[in-house]
Amino acid sequence: MNFFTKSNQQNDALFVLIQSLTKSEKRQFNLYIGRLGGNTDAKFFILFKFLEKQKKYDEKAILNKGIVSKQQLSNLKAHLYKQILVSLRMNPAHKNIRVQVREQLDFATVLYQKGLYKQSLKLLDKAKTLAIDNEEKNIAYEIVELEKIIESQYITRSIDTRADELTIQAKELSQQNVLTSKLSNLSLQLYGVLLKTGYARNNDELQKINGYFDSRLPDFEYKSLGFRERLWLYKAHLWRSFLTQNFINGYKYSSSWVNLFREYPKMIQLNPVFYLKGINYLLESLFIIQHKKEFNKELVLFEKAINENQIPINGNTEILIFQYYYANQLHKHFLEGTFSKGEYLVEEINKKALEYNNRLDKHHIITLYYKIACLYFGMGENKKCIEYLSKIISAKNLYVGEDLQCFARILSLIAHYECGLDYHLEKQFKETYKFLLKMENLQEVQKEFIFSIKSLQDVFPNEMKNEFKKIHGRLKVYENHPFEKRAFLYLDILSWLESKIENKPIAQIIQEKNGKK
Repeated sequence: MNFFTKSNQQNDALFVLIQSLTKSEKRQFNLYIGRLGGNTDAKFFILFKFLEKQKKYDEKAILNKGIVSKQQLSNLKAHLYKQILVSLRMNPAHKNIRVQVREQLDFATVLYQKGLYKQSLKLLDKAKTLAIDNEEKNIAYEIVELEKIIESQYITRSIDTRADELTIQAKELSQQNVLTSKLSNLSLQLYGVLLKTGYARNNDELQKINGYFDSRLPDFEYKSLGFRERLWLYKAHLWRSFLTQNFINGYKYSSSWVNLFREYPKMIQLNPVFYLKGINYLLESLFIIQHKKEFNKELVLFEKAINENQIPINGNTEILIFQYYYANQLHKHFLEGTFSKGEYLVEEINKKALEYNNRLDKHHIITLYYKIACLYFGMGENKKCIEYLSKIISAKNLYVGEDLQCFARILSLIAHYECGLDYHLEKQFKETYKFLLKMENLQEVQKEFIFSIKSLQDVFPNEMKNEFKKIHGRLKVYENHPFEKRAFLYLDILSWLESKIENKPIAQIIQEKNGKK
């Protein structure tokens, strides 16, 4: 059974949640149910024990077991789902600062509703301090608003200047939250543009992106920005850099993003997902600009953070660490031209992909497959390369970016050519050409290369080297083109052509290039 077949059988939300539970979380749930009294024989708990043992979700098996009728199953599943979430919320492993502050706010609300105003205010003040110290300003604003309600409705005689203090604090928090909201909106909007239309393809689109950014960037004083505001500012700048293919600026702002967490190390514990994403964008930027020394340095720091448990492990971070660690380990071998040394990663990636199959975004595994295909291509293992590319090309029911599909097909053409599979090559060419015709954003590099590969079929063997030189010359002009250079990020076509011209393995070509840097 392959990765995609298996994952499609496990898409029931309740089943996926149960399968994601650790031994500790299952033990916690059993204890939680036991405390409630009389629930160990309840239908929802019987359903839990049954689903816990299943290898795949099978509704028919549940009904045959006689646990519940078909009409009641949906409600029972919803009740069990809620009870698991309540149990997880009580688990110490999930008690981060954000949850703790929310919990204190809930307790204070209960005290307020019981008329215990001073006790409520005391708890709110502690929760507010904790929230502000940890940059949880949205919750802090909620707390201040509740404090205002209590102070305005009841004579607490807490502090004479209390009303003024709360009014000023509410105004400051509101302004900070509005600024954060505007910056996060801009960041999200830019990311949406990247997903919808992709990178700038010409000067008009470049100007449009820059104008969009400048018109929506709110006014602020940099010195007054806190952690949250700076984080969203760097994110917005990063997306703009990627959209405009300004990868030097991409490095600048991803570096600022990661350094912000190094300046506020406790934020790694509270926002580990943002920290991991920052590291990945930094490594990706360094890979794109081919800064091998700095890339290796940051990759070592990333490995150290993982090995020394500097990053909190939960369902989110576990998946992200897998994706980012292995993608960048592959990048390391691409940068250094040490493809064969990276082959051990393939087995590890496939093993982890199956382990995380019910939680892993299918697009990300497809991206890893493309990188594996590139690894095998660099090794000269073209049939294995084709095997992984076919997983991408045939993934019709999954979201696969147009660029990734396009370059998977182009690389497949090259791999078929290298294997001497002439019949398959002709078929591949027709399918690729048909696919490219449907593409709206076809680049000049893609057009040039597809027709160059086609023409190679009519070239005599003794003229092949000259033809490769011609193709290389036509593509070389696009290497540093502001709107065409992106194509070379997906596939190092020039190094392949140079390997054919100089009759050397691709790995040797890349290593020689690195030696000259």
